[in-house]
Amino acid sequence: MLGPSAHIDTFARDHLPPADQWPDLLLSEPIFRYPDQINVATELTDRMVERGFGDHIALIGNGRVRTYKELTDWSNRIAHVLVDNFGVEPGNRVLIRSGNNPAMVAAWLAATKAGAVVVNTMPLLRASELTKIIDKAEVTLALCDSRMLDELNTAKANSQYLQRIVPFDGTRNHEAELDEAALTQPVMFDSVRTGRDDVALLGFTSGTTGEPKATMHFHRDLLIIADGYAREVLKVKPSDVFVGSPPLAFTFGLGGLAIFPLRFGAAAALLEQATPPNLVDIIQKYRATICFTSPTAYRAMMTAMDDGADLSTLRLVVSAGETLPTATYEAWIDKTGVPILDGIGATELLHIFISNRMDDMAAGATGRPVTGYEAKIVDDAMKPVKTGEIGKLAVRGPTGCRYLADDRQRAYVRDGWNVTGDAFRVNDDGRFQFVARADDMIISSGYNIAGPEVEDALLSHADVAECAVIGVADEARGQIVKAHIVLREGAAADDAMAKTLQDYVKEVIAPYKYPRAIQFDRSLPKTQTGKIQRFRLRSTEH
Repeated sequence: MLGPSAHIDTFARDHLPPADQWPDLLLSEPIFRYPDQINVATELTDRMVERGFGDHIALIGNGRVRTYKELTDWSNRIAHVLVDNFGVEPGNRVLIRSGNNPAMVAAWLAATKAGAVVVNTMPLLRASELTKIIDKAEVTLALCDSRMLDELNTAKANSQYLQRIVPFDGTRNHEAELDEAALTQPVMFDSVRTGRDDVALLGFTSGTTGEPKATMHFHRDLLIIADGYAREVLKVKPSDVFVGSPPLAFTFGLGGLAIFPLRFGAAAALLEQATPPNLVDIIQKYRATICFTSPTAYRAMMTAMDDGADLSTLRLVVSAGETLPTATYEAWIDKTGVPILDGIGATELLHIFISNRMDDMAAGATGRPVTGYEAKIVDDAMKPVKTGEIGKLAVRGPTGCRYLADDRQRAYVRDGWNVTGDAFRVNDDGRFQFVARADDMIISSGYNIAGPEVEDALLSHADVAECAVIGVADEARGQIVKAHIVLREGAAADDAMAKTLQDYVKEVIAPYKYPRAIQFDRSLPKTQTGKIQRFRLRSTEH
């Protein structure tokens, strides 16, 4: 099944799921046939220069513009540092902690050229979350934006694996250890000739237990999402300028704001603070043509247009992270005339696998499978349900779920199909339509939040006796986190306590996961065996 590997450190391949637990991989499309040895970072930089894109703009961010030649040279210099100064060997895991800026992209490309397995992480993660990731992936080296070292230093102190943190400057100045070391290195680097099915990326995702799962993606997978979805659905051209809000640390953001533009000679304008007003500004400043963000942001952008914002350079926008409401879809089309493409993806499959198209859109529909993918709606026994009936979404294609040493692989992959945990139906016109998500996963403003993880944080506070966390509908955010809390005797169930607990959660885990609504209860509904009945709490919200 697996081809030759260039990895000296065989950790990643050794921890792939057993072959009989893999999903079926559909690789017959000619566009998905790659050489036995291919390095995705080389394809996105050095090869693009060879194809004549050297002077084209590749990355924009923090007041600077980088051409493909500059990005190639920059990433090659860093790759030399990783190998020559820090002894990175093919297959070693390298963690990167940064916001969305060109330096993060250069670091990711460099580590990939060196043959490392990259673990991208976002700035909002706290030390406890970082430690879990570091230890699961057995990360020994981390590259970190010098502005956000504190949490990673704490994680290092608590980790049995992380040995060294090398800071880089995510601003335009490049005055940190990694940058200064790179200045003395040559601009040519002989990238490791990785196998097409060597693991290139570990994408971490919190499951419903709150314990992180690492999804394993090959070099070929990172090319497949560009050569499939981006080519077919987005029809990317070298003249395109991408903008968006998803973190590069998420596979959705890495695809939309790095892989897709770089694969086709286009440009990406990166924002560390991708608020709707900032997105509007950068669209206008750099005449962006493709935007990736959530329905919440598109609603805010329409308001900005009422105040005179000019978004006329956009030729299409992609909505993901939460369901695109029909009202938002219709209002956007009416106001801009620009196609807004809903779709669904998963970290397990790397990117979007069902999508609307510019010439095939419908309000309330998620769309049809992307080239190379098949999808069906099934019942609990994996039997197909009738058209119009609600069931579980099952999908297979050229990418698929491979968890790093995780028993949850058996639950996600059944009979060769990836079962995403989403409830869907197929309409009479053959379009797939999203219905609901797994109960314990809360989707708020495009972020996936595991309810039990928030519960764990709350229960670590001295005044909390019991709690149950659910997602409740919210017009602006899709859902918000709501906590039902039973306090310990003597604690005051008042607004001050609610604020205290909210602030506490922000300190324990990533701030976006905190409960925006808190209800103090005398008791929680339970089964006879003592299990909290969250479905009864959800039923009171409707």
